[in-house]
Amino acid sequence: MRVIVEEHADAVAVRAASFIAALVRRKPDCVLGLATGGTPVGTYRELIRLHREEGLDFSQVTTFNLDEYVGLAPTHPQSYRHFMQVHLFDHINIRPERTHVPDGRALDFEAACAQYEQRIREAGGIDLQLLGIGSDGHIAFNEPGSSLGSRTRLKTLARETIRDNARFFASEDEVPRMAVTMGVGTILESRRCLLLATGRSKAEAIRATIEGPVTAQVTASALQFHREVIVVLDEEAASLLERREYYEDVERSQRLYEQQIGRFG
Repeated sequence: MRVIVEEHADAVAVRAASFIAALVRRKPDCVLGLATGGTPVGTYRELIRLHREEGLDFSQVTTFNLDEYVGLAPTHPQSYRHFMQVHLFDHINIRPERTHVPDGRALDFEAACAQYEQRIREAGGIDLQLLGIGSDGHIAFNEPGSSLGSRTRLKTLARETIRDNARFFASEDEVPRMAVTMGVGTILESRRCLLLATGRSKAEAIRATIEGPVTAQVTASALQFHREVIVVLDEEAASLLERREYYEDVERSQRLYEQQIGRFG
């Protein structure tokens, strides 16, 4: 894993957006895997700015979101489709038919999940998967104990996840108890993963993900098996990392290498 520590959450957002923007410029028809929640909002805000001020073009980009609550209509204020429209899609020139979010109101969830996987394959696979992380170390809605080879499916939410997400609803009772989510196996098939975390509440999960053993109890730890993962953290989220000094040395070397490639490439 490439571990990047920025001073604060705003810097995390800018750095994360720079990786996404670089891919879009290099491969205009790229496939992005997108995430919801509080952490990526700043990244989406920066992508909107890059679109408006620097002409970042999303017209050929295809997107697949990680998950969606079961039972919520796409227009529901807390649905993830609505989230994506409000925080990104309505503000850039992406084509609506190229944006995909799992169907939380499918009549046949098994068929709908298989179709979602098929659409990802037909699009050529995900080039870059944006990820957040839960306080218990889960990615997407792959709760502790999820299979590390899992595919898109229905998942019952853990009580901790319900409590964490209650801040977006009027009360904890309104939080859906189930979701449709990409599986860990689906996520690991992306060509690159970009994991973001900010705040002290994510520090323990980040330490377990990066420096702990690979375990289904911390599904984000499966990213240790992925060939290319970039983790962007703020100081608080990185506060429990024991090998922080080494990660900083690696990042300095990486930046020097990139400068040399830019100079001579």
